[in-house]
Amino acid sequence: MDISIIVPLYNEEESLPELFDWIAKVMTKHNYSYEIIFINDGSTDHSWKVIEQLQKKAPDVVKGIKFRRNYGKSPALFCGFDMAQGDVVITMDADLQDSPEEIPELYDMIVNQKYDLVSGWKKKRHDGTLTKNIPSKVYNATARKVTGLKLHDMNCGLKAYRNEVVKNIEVYGEMHRYIPYLAKVAGFKKIGEKVVSHQARKFGTSKFGLNRFVNGYLDLFSLWFLAKFGKRPMHFFGFWGSVMFLLGFIAVLVVGGMKWYALSTGTRSPLVTSTPYFYLALTTMILGTQMFLAGFLGELVSRNSAERNNYNIEKTI
Repeated sequence: MDISIIVPLYNEEESLPELFDWIAKVMTKHNYSYEIIFINDGSTDHSWKVIEQLQKKAPDVVKGIKFRRNYGKSPALFCGFDMAQGDVVITMDADLQDSPEEIPELYDMIVNQKYDLVSGWKKKRHDGTLTKNIPSKVYNATARKVTGLKLHDMNCGLKAYRNEVVKNIEVYGEMHRYIPYLAKVAGFKKIGEKVVSHQARKFGTSKFGLNRFVNGYLDLFSLWFLAKFGKRPMHFFGFWGSVMFLLGFIAVLVVGGMKWYALSTGTRSPLVTSTPYFYLALTTMILGTQMFLAGFLGELVSRNSAERNNYNIEKTI
C-alpha cells in the first residue's frame, strides 16, 4: 500500500463526507493505493455513523476506530499509527483546514527525496488572532531552541512519515505537538518541512484553547528530560542531590567551625540555631537526600514501567 491517511476527529460529522470525497479524488488522480483511518475520539455527535456509512461506500479504503470516551489527539494518533499499513503515513485534521492536494508532494518528499518526516507549515493562516498567533510564535521559537529542529510550525496536523517512523515512536498524553522531536530522539535524522495551504473552517467550531500553551511547555520540558535522562534518571537526580548534600555538608562544617572557634577562644558561644548556616545546612542536606532517592526510585520505575497506551476502544471497522 502506498499511503495510509490518518484522520483523528472529535465532533466533525458535517465535514467528513466532503473530506472523504476530496481525498478520494486526489488519490484516484495519482493512482495511489491507499487507506483512510478515521479515529473517532469520543465524539458526541453523529461522526461515527458517518464513518460507518463511508466504510460501506468504500469498504476496501475506509477503516475506523471508535473510542468509548474522549482521550485526546495523541492517543488517537497512537492507535492510527498502530493500524497504518502504507509505506507513507499522512496525518491530517478532519475540519477541512488541511488540504489533501498537498499529499502528492508530501509523498514525493518521503519516497524520492528520502525524508523520514515532513511537517507542514501553515505560513498563511485564515484563523489568525493575536491571542493565538503571538503565543504560537513564542511557543514554536522555544520549541526550536530546545529541540534543535528548525521547524516553523511543529504542531501542524498535516505531516508525512515513513512507515518505519510511526512504528518506532510512542505518542501519549499530549505529545502529538512534538512528534518531530520524538522522531529525532528515536534516531530519525532527516526531518524537513513544507509550506502547505490553510483553508478556512467551513463547519463546526475550533477546538483551540489557550491552556494548550501551558500544557505545551510542560510537555516540552518532559520530553527534553526524558530524551536526556529517561533511561538514566539517577544521572540527573543523583548529581544534583549530591551537589545539594555537599553544600549542606560544607554548611555543617562552617557551623561546627564557628562553634569550635568560640569555645577555643573563650568567647561567648552563640546558639547553633542562631546562624543561617544551620538552616542552610539542614535544608540542602534534606533536599539532597530526597533528590538522590528520587533518582533511585526513577531508576526502578524506568526499568519496570508498564505499557502506557491502553485505551478503551468501543468498536473497530
